[in-house]
Amino acid sequence: MNVRRRQISGIAVTAVAALGLGTLTACSGDDAAAGNTDKFDVVASFYPMQFLAERIGGDHVNVTTLTEPGQEPHDLELSTKQTAELGEADAVLYLKSLQPAVDEAVGQSGVRTKIDAASLTTLEEHGDDGHDHGGGEEEEHARDPHIWLDPVKYAEVAEGVAKAFEKADPDHAADYRENAEALTGRLAELNTAYQKGLENTATKVFFTNHAAFGYLAERYGLTQEAINGLDPESEPSPARIKELQTEAEADGVTTVFYETLVSDRTAKTLADDAGLKTDVLDPLEGITGKSEGDDYFGVMEANLKALEAALGAE
Repeated sequence: MNVRRRQISGIAVTAVAALGLGTLTACSGDDAAAGNTDKFDVVASFYPMQFLAERIGGDHVNVTTLTEPGQEPHDLELSTKQTAELGEADAVLYLKSLQPAVDEAVGQSGVRTKIDAASLTTLEEHGDDGHDHGGGEEEEHARDPHIWLDPVKYAEVAEGVAKAFEKADPDHAADYRENAEALTGRLAELNTAYQKGLENTATKVFFTNHAAFGYLAERYGLTQEAINGLDPESEPSPARIKELQTEAEADGVTTVFYETLVSDRTAKTLADDAGLKTDVLDPLEGITGKSEGDDYFGVMEANLKALEAALGAE
């Protein structure tokens, strides 16, 4: 479907009652081309945007993603085919400043409905996160884009996405609204689980090799310490190793977290030198066979269990 040319009648989505039990599989990145299907065609920049589009759109949308499973999203380069397909879509859902190549392609495309998730909530400064996210101004470089790891901020984005879908595809506005309400309700439950699970812990400090968890840490009263100078092949400096060893002892840190889409070598180097354990804390930039869950909720629940264990939750 291209809603700029014609509208279609819809069937009410009934699957939303089971939101917490599994993903909607009707819309996947490889099922159909990005444009000119008989549905509302949405191009999502990477997994957290894809998940929102699928959950809110339900049976009425065809969602394609620019970032394939297992691909590190920050360094994405678009093919000529992807750029062309983006121009044929009814809507694009992306997060400005995370993927410079996507920002450029969206800016040059003729897509009528451009939904920037970063504009639907408030981005904050959490220091250097080890990535150059692009963006044209210095201020954009300093703002942390990892909003989806905070269920409250992610719910704010979901509400904004639903409103954009309602405006662009009004025939199905009621269904988009209903789906979004179910999704934000499930995110509220996840937020409550994190609040309760991390309220009483032996330590509030955790180490990670990717500073993606600033919003999560701020939401639940934790302190994230990331290893400096990161890229997939980098090693922590001797000075940073010593600094983190001292902090681990002072703050009762037991675990260095690594993630699924980059090398675990840095985390394991630090853990070996500091006598710490390692575990996965997934920044949810993509779902692969190595992910500790099949979708956003599954991985976030696994992350909560990992944090509870590492922080000594009561």
